[in-house]
Amino acid sequence: MEPDKKMQAMKLEKDNALDRAVYNEQLAKDANLRAEKAEEEARQLQKKIQTIENDLDQTQEQLTQVLGKLEEKEKALQNETPLKNRPKMTTNIQQGSLLDVLKKKMRQTKEEMERYKDECEEFNKRLQMEIIRREEAESEVAALNRRIQLLEEDLERSEERLATATAKLAEASQAADESERIRKALENRTNMEDDRVSILEQQLSQAKQIAEEADKKYEENRSLADEERMDALENQLKEARFLAEEADKKYDEVARKLAMVEADLERAEERAEAGESKIVELEEELRVVGNNLKSLEVSEEKANQREEEYKNQIKNLTTRLKEAAVTREHSEDKIRIISDKLREAEARAEFAERSVQKLQKEVDRLEDELVAEKERYKEIGDDLDTAFVELIL
Repeated sequence: MEPDKKMQAMKLEKDNALDRAVYNEQLAKDANLRAEKAEEEARQLQKKIQTIENDLDQTQEQLTQVLGKLEEKEKALQNETPLKNRPKMTTNIQQGSLLDVLKKKMRQTKEEMERYKDECEEFNKRLQMEIIRREEAESEVAALNRRIQLLEEDLERSEERLATATAKLAEASQAADESERIRKALENRTNMEDDRVSILEQQLSQAKQIAEEADKKYEENRSLADEERMDALENQLKEARFLAEEADKKYDEVARKLAMVEADLERAEERAEAGESKIVELEEELRVVGNNLKSLEVSEEKANQREEEYKNQIKNLTTRLKEAAVTREHSEDKIRIISDKLREAEARAEFAERSVQKLQKEVDRLEDELVAEKERYKEIGDDLDTAFVELIL
């Protein structure tokens, strides 16, 4: 019964291995879907970064244009008279508003860059998680391969034990046949000894009859004077006694041999009974082993089919893992490219921020000059009003 339980356990383990293989295949499919989704997100992120780069380029161009216009306005402001500074104030105010808009746009661009940078880091984390899951799936597939190999080795050992049990059964059957042959030989020998005992008993009874007849004749002829006849009778009596003694000795010898044969027969019968019980046990074990062998053959066919399925699934999983690895390499390359572009965009943003700071300083300087010019304009206006008043007076 134990081999049957072991075969059922092996079958259950193979079913569990198949279930785990299906589960790992589903995990690989999910990983591929997640990898495709990550690639799509990477493409979208790349598009967004490209858009930001274009916005940065446009902003830098606008900044360059504004700087050029500011320089021109400054030169014009320096060349023009103080009376013409009134309409220029509106222009400077408009330029300040434009700078405020540009600063706001730069801040928004910087915030978007920070947000995209965070999204890129999150994408890298998710990609690392996918890599870890794929490595776990590869480890699970390798463990399943090792488990299938161990099950095959257990199946081979079970077949070897079955062959050993079959050989032992053949040896036990041969020993039982030998015991049966010895028992029959002992029975024949016992029958022969019984026949010899019967013959010896008959001879003993005949000798006793002859002795009795001789005694009777001796009694009857005791009164006879024929000495020759007496001698003949005495000789017959001696011969009868000798035959009786020989018969007694042979009877004792035959009884001793009969006891030995009976003891041997009892031991042979015990061995035959033990051999028969062993044969019954071996036949039962052979029947169980035969059933297990049939189950093993069916399980072996199923195992071969499942092994082929496992090989195909492992091949497909290996191909998919290779494709996933290639996709991961492409994704990593894209991420590196995106990271480089992001760093470049950050450098451009920093440069734009520095330009804005310089521009802010220039605006502050121009505002200070504007305030100074306003003061000078006010003083000149006051001087003109005083001069007009003096002229009138």
